[in-house]
Amino acid sequence: MISTNDFRTGLTIELEGTVWRVVEFLHVKPGKGSAFVRTKLRHVQSGNVVERTFRAGETVPQATLEKRTMQYIYQQGEELVFMDMESFEEVPISPKQIGDRAKYISEGMEVGAIYWEGNLLEVEIPNTVVLEVTDTDPGVKGDTATGGSKPATVETGAQVMVPLFISVGERIKIDTRNDTYVGRE
Repeated sequence: MISTNDFRTGLTIELEGTVWRVVEFLHVKPGKGSAFVRTKLRHVQSGNVVERTFRAGETVPQATLEKRTMQYIYQQGEELVFMDMESFEEVPISPKQIGDRAKYISEGMEVGAIYWEGNLLEVEIPNTVVLEVTDTDPGVKGDTATGGSKPATVETGAQVMVPLFISVGERIKIDTRNDTYVGRE
């Protein structure tokens, strides 16, 4: 149990049988009446955000999450199969559980899997990945980094806008949070 006075951004709590992450919190002491804590909570599985008010000092159960390192092995039908790096157990995970960033998962990539009471809640993909360009228009002498951009397909099938000088076979660094080119590797 944790007191609402100890809330901080990123804290996970259990409410109504599910896990919520504190996005924002504000301790309010009105001139008349008792103090309260106004929060914004994000549902870990669905991503929905709700606003909720708690009495100051009220206790709520803190969610105990377990983080495991997993490595991507292969795709089986629609599901992606990961291997738990501690138990070497194979775990199939739906791309829907990973979200939009699933398009950047390449063979051998390590990800963080977050479990709550034995159930997989979310999969954390690294913020930047290095992938090889498999298809793009050829680079021409004189193309510069500031001259514009063109679409490029990387080894996982994802498309990213890259500078004109990038050519097929080059390894590039991509920011998976906003699908942008960061640099050459």
